[in-house]
Amino acid sequence: MVGYRVQNTESFNPTYICSYCLLLLRDPVQLIDCAHRMCQSCANEQEGDMITCSECHEKTNRNKLLIDRGFKNDMMILSIVCSLCNWTGMLNIYQNHLDQNHPNPICHACNQKFNSVNNLDRHIQYHCEKIIVDCPLKEFGCQEMILRINLSQHYLSEQHQNILMYFVHHLKSIVSQVMCNQLQIPSQTTIDHRQITDNMTIPLQEIDDTVNVLSDGIETLNSDIQRVNTESIHHKNTLDSLIPQLSTLKISIEEENKVLDSIKINQEVLQQDVESMGQKLNDMKMSSYDGTFVWKINDVQEKMAAAQSDRQTSIYSPPFYSSSTGYKMCLRLYLNGDGNARRTHMSLFFVLMRGEYDAILKFPFAYKVIFCLYDQSNQHNHIIDSFKPDIKSNSFQRPRSDMNIASGIPKFVPLTKLQNDKNTYIRDNTMYIKVIIDFDNIPKTMLPYVLSLNPGLTYSIQQTMIQQENVRQERLLASSTTNIQTDQSTTGNLQDIDTLSNISSGNNIN
Repeated sequence: MVGYRVQNTESFNPTYICSYCLLLLRDPVQLIDCAHRMCQSCANEQEGDMITCSECHEKTNRNKLLIDRGFKNDMMILSIVCSLCNWTGMLNIYQNHLDQNHPNPICHACNQKFNSVNNLDRHIQYHCEKIIVDCPLKEFGCQEMILRINLSQHYLSEQHQNILMYFVHHLKSIVSQVMCNQLQIPSQTTIDHRQITDNMTIPLQEIDDTVNVLSDGIETLNSDIQRVNTESIHHKNTLDSLIPQLSTLKISIEEENKVLDSIKINQEVLQQDVESMGQKLNDMKMSSYDGTFVWKINDVQEKMAAAQSDRQTSIYSPPFYSSSTGYKMCLRLYLNGDGNARRTHMSLFFVLMRGEYDAILKFPFAYKVIFCLYDQSNQHNHIIDSFKPDIKSNSFQRPRSDMNIASGIPKFVPLTKLQNDKNTYIRDNTMYIKVIIDFDNIPKTMLPYVLSLNPGLTYSIQQTMIQQENVRQERLLASSTTNIQTDQSTTGNLQDIDTLSNISSGNNIN
């Protein structure tokens, strides 16, 4: 953990800034020996019993750290600007803002994701290789800003080496000046200052030794730089010889990429063709081409729940056709109702779709549409309804888009019939809806028979049976009509006989 990173750090008094992490103090502690403050977590970063102040370099025993609660309380009313957004507020609620609004912050430099702002700030402060930092010798003239990952390379640069040499010479001059001042102390004060001189000799000697080590290190670095420069020249010559080969290789790769791009385009076209063919095969597998279609609807309860929650209010059937070159159609079902029928009825609609043969078909579409919800029990109490298209409606004109507006029966089935656990229209979470395009003007009295036929029979057999049933019903109707006429004739004859009898007996008829 480090201090608080905020946008307006520079606006605060330097006493509020940790000299170690250079952020706003978090849980400040005071170093008793020098009175400077730093974050408690920054103090914990240092190993050993002694804590070195980053500001004055004075060392304080770890036991002499003072948790400065009063100073922390003073800081809590500071007005800060969030480092990750434009939020402003007091420091005492800043951590809550970070936890609630930035739970998984991302480093702006390397795009790495973190589970807290504290971990992000620590990453930015010490570890992120993509962060731009100052050279450690900035106060001695090296003003270059460097990516942290390039610091080692920067240390070997000529600019940094020159400033480092200047720094070493500066230290030497300070040491020489101090030594000279010690030699010029008057003889009468020699005894008084002997102890001071003895005390200073050891640290000055240490500084001189350090300077000598630094000088040796710089000479080694200069040798390394010379070696690196020689290697760089060798690498440059090698690179120059490789450039023509790379150019040829680049041209070859570009040509191969063009070929690959063309292959990719062809693959995409082929993939689209395959998907289109697959869709057509699925449509053919599910579809019929005789103007009738049985729609099997699986997972009814799940689809009903989706409709009730408005996640998916309607579903479409696969397309079906009036013939192989005929009208293309489908059904649209609202399991929880549509419009005024919402939540009271299941709504069923007919949709005219754009087909391949529309140019040679007759429009508007004018054929009666019959719907049937199958009763899956042996009672065969199917729910049957139909409607005649309004030829003035856009729903039945030639389609200009993929689908016309759906039209049909909003109140097809009351939901109460379907929500009963004992209903016979939904079995094994499945229901069946049949649609018939009535090209033959089937009499209404024939519909129960037509829809009771076994769907497993072929269309031609069903048509034969329908015709036979129609003839049978017409004969029954004709027979019943003849019987009625005979009964009426017999009744009339009896009335005439009674009249003649009355006349012969002298009775008058009023």
